[in-house]
Amino acid sequence: MGHDNPLALVAGAGAGLGQSLLARFAAAGLTPVGLGRSRPAEPVGAFHTLDLADERAVPDTIAEIIADHGPPKIVVHNTAELVISPFSDTTLQDYQKTWTSMVQTAVLLAQATLQPMVRAGGGSFIVSGATASLRGGAKFSAFASAKFALRGLTQSLAREYQPAGIHVCHVILDGIIDSARSRDRHGLDPTRMMDPADIAEAYWQLAQQPRSTWTQELDLRPASEGF
Repeated sequence: MGHDNPLALVAGAGAGLGQSLLARFAAAGLTPVGLGRSRPAEPVGAFHTLDLADERAVPDTIAEIIADHGPPKIVVHNTAELVISPFSDTTLQDYQKTWTSMVQTAVLLAQATLQPMVRAGGGSFIVSGATASLRGGAKFSAFASAKFALRGLTQSLAREYQPAGIHVCHVILDGIIDSARSRDRHGLDPTRMMDPADIAEAYWQLAQQPRSTWTQELDLRPASEGF
């Protein structure tokens, strides 16, 4: 069966960046579908509530979505599990929680989408990273260890799947993403934060790159951010 509007799938499609990504993809004429643990108040497009680390639910749900809409043209992994704690207070369960929610979810998402995308002729698989993808700060040992793992995973996937037409890209978001929640938490001037619509535009541009010039890793930060 033919599918007029290609599928754009965002895993970790909560309020903020996830919804901004879906809105940008919808504006470009794609069919936006979000996946996540908690449903936003007014989701863009269809939204499926599930645990993205569930090894049975994720393949089944994505298979159903692909059956309805065809293989995705764009897949974004955007889950997060932030643990900030001194090492002596960080439990093994804290490490397992961050790994499960950020790395296992990416593995399951990739397993469910990459082969269908290859068979359909290609697409983009974009992973959201963070400052901690490159630098392990004090009290961030659990978070950074998972983010480092995610970066390594995307490099391996890029080297394996790029020849088959899948653009795998890791985006390091080096800054605080602007949202009502982050304004409350950080008390930052919004001009010093990252506008989720601007981030979404960068992801969209990555997905449009010609095959002769593919970015594997992109870093984005506000002009005011030190690095």
